[in-house]
Amino acid sequence: MKIIVVGCGKVGMAIVEQLVAEGHTITVVDANKERLNSRLNGLDVLTYCGDGCSSQTLVGAGIEHTDLFIAAMDSDETNLLSCVIAKKKGKCKTIARVRNPIYNTETYFLMKELDIDMVVNPELMTAYEFSRIFKFPYASQIDTFLGDRVEMVHFKIKPDSNLKGTRLMDMRSKHNCNVLVSMVERGDEVHIPDGHFVLEEGDVVGVVGTMREIYSFFKKFGLGTKKASNVIIVGGGKTGFYLARNLVSSGISVKIIEIDKNRCDFLAENIPEADIICADGTTKEILLEEGIENAAGLAALTSIDEENILLSINAMSLTDVKTATKVSRTNFEEVISRMNLDTIIFPNKIVSDRILQYVRSLQYTMGSNIEYFRRLSGGKAEALSFKITEDAHITGRPLMELNVKKGVLICAIAHKGKIITPSGSDTIEVGDRVVILHTNAKIKNIDDIVAL
Repeated sequence: MKIIVVGCGKVGMAIVEQLVAEGHTITVVDANKERLNSRLNGLDVLTYCGDGCSSQTLVGAGIEHTDLFIAAMDSDETNLLSCVIAKKKGKCKTIARVRNPIYNTETYFLMKELDIDMVVNPELMTAYEFSRIFKFPYASQIDTFLGDRVEMVHFKIKPDSNLKGTRLMDMRSKHNCNVLVSMVERGDEVHIPDGHFVLEEGDVVGVVGTMREIYSFFKKFGLGTKKASNVIIVGGGKTGFYLARNLVSSGISVKIIEIDKNRCDFLAENIPEADIICADGTTKEILLEEGIENAAGLAALTSIDEENILLSINAMSLTDVKTATKVSRTNFEEVISRMNLDTIIFPNKIVSDRILQYVRSLQYTMGSNIEYFRRLSGGKAEALSFKITEDAHITGRPLMELNVKKGVLICAIAHKGKIITPSGSDTIEVGDRVVILHTNAKIKNIDDIVAL
């Protein structure tokens, strides 16, 4: 596909890097020529220096022959206007990055009246990821599929875990667990395990099932299922604001520590249920003073990655608190993964995954439509969900008869309203929605899971 991305900030760059890796023809537009040259050096992209809201700029960048236009500049209004102009000058799909909470309740209006195909709010999406973690603190990551009816919950095997030394085939036969262990991270490797796989201390395990089944599984093995009763949020920016509102609405006590006085006034006025503390929450003294030792969770949401990382390390050294850390730079991922932090959330990856899901859905519609896409384990695995259409070739045959590619796992099937943890005798039918996980195959549509 031919794609124009306007804006090469952190979000824009994350989007560009993923789209380039997928083999698309990318043109990046930015008003700052020096930034274009420095940030895109080494990437196989075209560049065009100019104002993203100028019709002349967009025509010069090739809007008339573009399939998809993505506006990822700093200003919401600029992104919206740029998409409107792109739609007028070309025949492309448009995506606008919109961050201001004022527009959050008007997304449908913006899409309908301005003819914008997708609106993404990185801060809102990030806050949602944080909120899920604090509602199920034992997890390090939670992915949802099929309209939130199926979950993939990732957690680490601790030294005292009852799961240590467990053979997977024994889980269902001896403990009647109706969940599927879909993946295991062990060191630098990602495994899609079979029934003979034995769990070890330090493994990061991903289990798939309905939330009720996962709760039951956790209880049987003595793992924590209670949501955090109180959470400290350090950093009251847009993400902190969205997160606080979400947690408060779920009955979780929230304290926000924010250093900017004007921002504190805004938070106090708009989230009266939360305690607002105007102070530097990255210091040990303030954390102790504000009750970190009695907190169930801490969200590190300052605007500086290094501060967030050190803040979480500091908090974990003071008490046994569940930490979730925001990190904007994805090139930190490999290093940070060795720091033994609880949960690390990369906002730019969340946004780029959502856009990549949309791009793939535009590209590949033969046999299925992609409904969800998420990279896992630093890109070593992918989780996808598909809706099965009439031209799929794998329908009506028992799964045991399909020559499913190595490194591919069918995790769940939604059939006529029922969620199925699949066995070899189950089939995939037209209208079903299917969740798959893969580690080493290019899966664009559902038929790609089968080896020729």
